[in-house]
Amino acid sequence: MSAFASRLLAALGPEVVLTEPADLAVYAFDAFTENALPSAALIPRDAREVAIAVRIAGECGEPVVPRGAGTGLCGGAVPSRGGLVIAFARMNRILELDVRNRRARVQPGLINLDLSKAVAGHGVFFAPDPSSQKISMIGGNVGTNAGGPHCLSYGTMTNHVIGLTYVDDAGELRRTSLDDPGYDLTGVLVGSEGTLGVVTEVEVRLLRLPEAVRVCVAAFPDVESASEAVSAIIGAGLVPTALEIMDALITRAVEAHYHAGYPAGAGAVLLVEIAGANDDVAAGEAAIAAIARAHGALSWRAARDRAERDLLWAARKGAAGAIGRIAPNYYIQDACVPRTRLPEVMHVIDEIARAHRLPVGNVFHAGDGNLHPLLMFDRRIPREVQAVIDAGVEILTACIAMGGTISGEHGIGFEKRETLSLVFSTDDLAAMGRVRDVFDPRRAFNPDKIFPSGAACGEVGVRAAASA
Repeated sequence: MSAFASRLLAALGPEVVLTEPADLAVYAFDAFTENALPSAALIPRDAREVAIAVRIAGECGEPVVPRGAGTGLCGGAVPSRGGLVIAFARMNRILELDVRNRRARVQPGLINLDLSKAVAGHGVFFAPDPSSQKISMIGGNVGTNAGGPHCLSYGTMTNHVIGLTYVDDAGELRRTSLDDPGYDLTGVLVGSEGTLGVVTEVEVRLLRLPEAVRVCVAAFPDVESASEAVSAIIGAGLVPTALEIMDALITRAVEAHYHAGYPAGAGAVLLVEIAGANDDVAAGEAAIAAIARAHGALSWRAARDRAERDLLWAARKGAAGAIGRIAPNYYIQDACVPRTRLPEVMHVIDEIARAHRLPVGNVFHAGDGNLHPLLMFDRRIPREVQAVIDAGVEILTACIAMGGTISGEHGIGFEKRETLSLVFSTDDLAAMGRVRDVFDPRRAFNPDKIFPSGAACGEVGVRAAASA
């Protein structure tokens, strides 16, 4: 046992500190990748234990990696240099609920969906709803600035986090709030993927439950015509709460598993949700349905009741899992393009997949141009593994060329750090590095994430100065 692990055990005890290899193996991977075993894992009960552990890690020169439920798709919660993984499964409570001001203060280990379930009786809900919301934690959502299908109307985590408590590099508790004057440090921390500190509390904004919600499904002959309809809907000034597209392959897979009633034989389906006052919802559906039909919709129907509505959404959010019917493995990409380029990028993605002899299924947040192509492969076949990697980079490059970016809601993590320089200049990266140096001068929080290898913050700063 390392001296570091021994110090943690002595300070906090075996109830919260894990050191056995079999226990640590659980924290060596997430939904994207597997890397190195940590030196120790902490499952804290409160912020005090987090602060003590971070302080000991600093004194021992060990890195610290915060971890939620491990549902991340970019390797952001996986240790790369041993050190300490802090897993927040025990810190999962709602600490304070202020219904009058529609706020809640929660611990980072609270499951996303559990928050909305707990406050629904008060007529409010928590808007960010990634497909992993049944298991992903609020802290992990904060780290990646998660969104989900409803971010078209409601925005991502950064629009709903109004304050944070975090442990800094010295092991001290700090608080930020949008109510405070000065710089928006809360906004800086949201989306920082655990590289600036360890979040121990999150204050979130809650929204009032709408009077009416209607979910509708339109069938189209192909993804391109469905994408054109989406651009026309937004172009007409209509902003429903969600606009989601699934292609034929994905639709067949989810329908075979969920039997949700998606139209058989469609080249693509458009899932539309409209929420608000009863009259507004009815008028919105009529206007959107007319646009969909004008752009080639083969059919249009609305869910009859809440049960059918929930089943349609369950099938959409379970799309990735349903792919197991088609291939043993899949690689999901996360990129964005302007909505007007959706038909074009769908064609390019199909060409890339064909060139690499890979099946591809497309399911995406069409309303804000956030793509999630799923490349299917068998990891036991080396050619297919390499093809998936190459195709993924080509898809990202194509999205950037169309005025898009390399991540919509999954973060950068370990997976995409080498492609960050395709979006940002050396000066941009240097500015980010200087921010990180203020919060984490030792760069001990979640190392080897976000920034390209060979471009550590200090090195980027030197190169930027030299090029000035």
